Amino acid sequence: MLALIGKKMGMTQVFTEDGTRVPVSVVQVEPNTVVRERTEDANGYRATVLGADPLKKGRVTKPYAGQFPKGIEPTRFLLEFRDFERECKVGDRLGVEVFEGVRWVDVRGTSKGKGFQGVVKRHGFAGGPGQHGSKFHRELGSIGTGAFRKITKGRKMPGRMGNERFTAQSLRLVRVDAEKGLLLIRGAIPGRRGGMVVVQKAIKR
Repeated sequence: MLALIGKKMGMTQVFTEDGTRVPVSVVQVEPNTVVRERTEDANGYRATVLGADPLKKGRVTKPYAGQFPKGIEPTRFLLEFRDFERECKVGDRLGVEVFEGVRWVDVRGTSKGKGFQGVVKRHGFAGGPGQHGSKFHRELGSIGTGAFRKITKGRKMPGRMGNERFTAQSLRLVRVDAEKGLLLIRGAIPGRRGGMVVVQKAIKR
């Protein structure tokens, strides 16, 4: 697995050599620091721990700082990736050049939180007639049976919408800008602008 921690910057468009317009999401990747290396001898599995977004000293607690080896600045994000496909050692800094030659990626992030929403917005219910006097416009309607007096598990109802972990799979990596530290990925990716995302080599491609 190849993966990096980045920041969603928004969306734009690029043009291919034949003039086709391609909508892309822009992910900025500041160099990720290799914080730890998990080995089969010591931990029973192989993994690489990456850190991103350095923290100010005043915002770091002693227990959290204890996870970082001497000489490595504590970072806001700290994630572990198993079976990392690149040879590296503690202290190395990895940038977007890791994805040179990769065509498809998966992007993981947290979707935008939309608060408590009804069934029309949350689940796409059609609702009732819009005329005056209908008295049934955006309501839920019947939610159970008359015989058993209970609601079936899994029923689509109003509730909290968004703010969930989501992975957009098999997205085309259009361009890698090593000079500016940007990844241009075709299509939309989860999360708000400025939110943390994880870009990794596509599993299904």
